[in-house]
Amino acid sequence: MTTMTAQADGTFDIDAWDAEKPYEDHDGVTLTRVQVRKTFHGDLVGTSTAELITVRTEAGPAAYVGMETVRGILHGREGSFVLQHSAGSDDGGEATQWLHWLIVPASGTGELAGIRGSGQIIAGPDGGHAWSLEYTLG
Repeated sequence: MTTMTAQADGTFDIDAWDAEKPYEDHDGVTLTRVQVRKTFHGDLVGTSTAELITVRTEAGPAAYVGMETVRGILHGREGSFVLQHSAGSDDGGEATQWLHWLIVPASGTGELAGIRGSGQIIAGPDGGHAWSLEYTLG
């Protein structure tokens, strides 16, 4: 079987952001567990659920890590995979932020079995979210 390398892009909507009460809150640093649901548009059409741990400082949102299960159709192939998130900002602002994804190896199912890759989220000034994903499948 040949390996296919592809680039996928699109946008997503945040359908739910359910934050629990912070479990760590002192000296201006707050850690909170958040459950998120999204709908993807573009080269990936589907939905996802994510579990995040967020860090907020006096400067604003500082970082988060998380795991997200994506279910949908990516370039015509149906299945699911898990994304590992790493994101943050030096000062809570867009200019210093980083928002990275890594597809968890061996997490692909259905026609997406064997998927590997990485990507990023691009937060727009209007609050919208775009995404890009470079992946191999084969």
